[in-house]
Amino acid sequence: MEERILLVEDEEKLARMVELELRYEGYTVEKAFDGRSGLEKALSGGFDLILLDIMLPALSGMEVLRRLRRESDVPVIMLTARDTVVDKVSGLDSGADDYITKPFAIEELLARIRAALRKGGRGSAQSASQLLTAGVLTMDPERHTVTVGQTGVELTRREFDLLRYLLENKEKVVSRESLLDHVWGYDYIGETNAVDVYIRFLRAKLEEPFGIKLIHTVRGVGYVLRER
Repeated sequence: MEERILLVEDEEKLARMVELELRYEGYTVEKAFDGRSGLEKALSGGFDLILLDIMLPALSGMEVLRRLRRESDVPVIMLTARDTVVDKVSGLDSGADDYITKPFAIEELLARIRAALRKGGRGSAQSASQLLTAGVLTMDPERHTVTVGQTGVELTRREFDLLRYLLENKEKVVSRESLLDHVWGYDYIGETNAVDVYIRFLRAKLEEPFGIKLIHTVRGVGYVLRER
């Protein structure tokens, strides 16, 4: 079955070029040229991945993403002409799975799409059948929920996947390379400090508000999630 991709991009020449490349790779592609129609198509469901430009008429890409994440966790790759850390972090923290800066090589875009689709479709029989816990932290992979004590904590898709991998390897030291391979995908192309950035996000959401310490840094190696 062909995987379906929604491309939301107002530059029609670029959209057409990307569409042709994606179709050549075997994907089914639908396009939208403004944020409002893009959101409507995205919410209609049936897409395996969404390529979403940030600068869109009618509704910005960031707003489309925020509204979409209320109802769907479909993988989203942001397309942006902006190359600042603030813009990238803002998109990722709003629920994007990845971003790519224009102008981009089509090979890089295809690699990121493969990684996002593989991650979005990857299931874990072990994690889906039981809760994952560490002290007061509980994750329900099937319901996609995380609680600290009795308090629910909202995580982005990437944060959730990173935490799940740490929980599945509780008390084991995992290297940054292993985290990149299992959470981002082995053909991930991006900043090598992505793991450190997302560990900071997790600590800010799971540890600092509750005065606990779960994720520990192992200098020169990676990270370990400990029960105590």
